[in-house]
Amino acid sequence: MAQATIPASYVKHLLAQVREQGYSTSELMAYVGIDPEDVRQSKSISAELFSALYLRVMYIAQDEYFGMISVGKVPNGTFRMMCLAIIHSRTLGEAITRASDFHEICRGARIKPDMVRRGRYAKVSFSTLNSSDPEKSEAFFNSQSPAEITTSLSMWHHFISWLIGERVILKAAYFKFSEKESLSNTRSRFRSDVKFKQHGNVIVFPSRYLDYPIVQNEKTLHAFLKAAPYQLLVMVGSEDSSLREQVVALIGRDFSLAPPSAEQVAKTLNMSVSTLRRRLLEEDTTYQKIKDDCRRQSAIDYMNSPQLSITDVAGLMGFDEPSAFFRSFKRWTGMTPGEYRQSDAYSESLASH
Repeated sequence: MAQATIPASYVKHLLAQVREQGYSTSELMAYVGIDPEDVRQSKSISAELFSALYLRVMYIAQDEYFGMISVGKVPNGTFRMMCLAIIHSRTLGEAITRASDFHEICRGARIKPDMVRRGRYAKVSFSTLNSSDPEKSEAFFNSQSPAEITTSLSMWHHFISWLIGERVILKAAYFKFSEKESLSNTRSRFRSDVKFKQHGNVIVFPSRYLDYPIVQNEKTLHAFLKAAPYQLLVMVGSEDSSLREQVVALIGRDFSLAPPSAEQVAKTLNMSVSTLRRRLLEEDTTYQKIKDDCRRQSAIDYMNSPQLSITDVAGLMGFDEPSAFFRSFKRWTGMTPGEYRQSDAYSESLASH
């Protein structure tokens, strides 16, 4: 199974922003091991490499929210402190409210997440910290690029999903800009009813999610932050039109989240479970096999990150006990995690980065 990749349009957009800020893109690409020729030829790159690039950019620019909606220069460590401020919230709704409050006093921030609950549905968007002047607020958001808006909403969608240990299935994603201005995989990225030229930029989901408990804690947060922003990127959907790849996109790569059941996937794809199984058999696969392949590749992706201990990887894969992860990893790869990190495959992975 192929590793998680990021579309070329995302890579080019980030590099363009880096260039505009006066930093050397060639030095950055060389540092993280990205081949400039791959970028010129619009080839996708691995999510792991893109994550490394993002981390390096944030470090050099000393701006932890680089590439997202312009919030001013947010000092490194801000995201960690926000996470610590919300990790003990009882529910997702409470966590989003605390995150909004945090940004009110965050040095450098000019916007905050904005949550509205109305009946069966809730929405998350962004508002300026001083929103008393609607015209100024609107002018500010109109000045932001479609890529920045898309990246910001997508990362917040992934983050709130991580907090509750379950993918938040969106009802819709609305954007003010036109589809022509959007990034190449905006529709597959949100896996919902995506509409352009709307009144605002917002994700909409069933309000019941706001009552879900926060399942993460300071221990799982520690491992999450070590791998960030990888987990906020790996839920990106594939542009492949096969049913198998649609299922892969819905399962995702973040197994600290409980993967959706076959019934949930079938409902999202507007088909019965029997139809889902029949069509997957026509593609010579099954839902269980796809899920196992996703687990295996996600575990290997994490194991290829030397900054993560095996215990960290076990936590990121959703295992409470490292011993259970050891057994599963050996079943998936034929090697224990320790053996894998002594293997040629691991050495080759390090050499390629």
